[in-house]
Amino acid sequence: MYDLEISLDNSPGTLALMGSALGEAKVSVEGGGAWVVQGQGVAHFLFEDGQAAKTALEAVGITVISCKKALVQRLKQAVPGQLGKLTGLMAEAGVNIEVLYSDHDNQLILVVDDYKAGKMVSDEWMSQL
Repeated sequence: MYDLEISLDNSPGTLALMGSALGEAKVSVEGGGAWVVQGQGVAHFLFEDGQAAKTALEAVGITVISCKKALVQRLKQAVPGQLGKLTGLMAEAGVNIEVLYSDHDNQLILVVDDYKAGKMVSDEWMSQL
């Protein structure tokens, strides 16, 4: 899975343009969110095919800041403290979490500064579920 960081105009119709471009390209959004920071739209969305999403968005003039591999995690929802434990393990491994959100399947999505090291922590975490 890939996380795209997207710059969006803070104006009516921008998200509609984004959604239409992705739909026309037959690219499905798997999770993410958008918000306004200091007057500028910022979004992080999850895609199975990051390059197809990037191409579709750029074709309609939407700026894609980055396209990064994302870590996909499960948490034991009935066990309090899971988020702290997982993020603590990332910190112990020296991995900085840049972006965190949930996908449409209630999985935790992490974009990290060191994918290889983060993947090692992620794989170990998932093996214990």
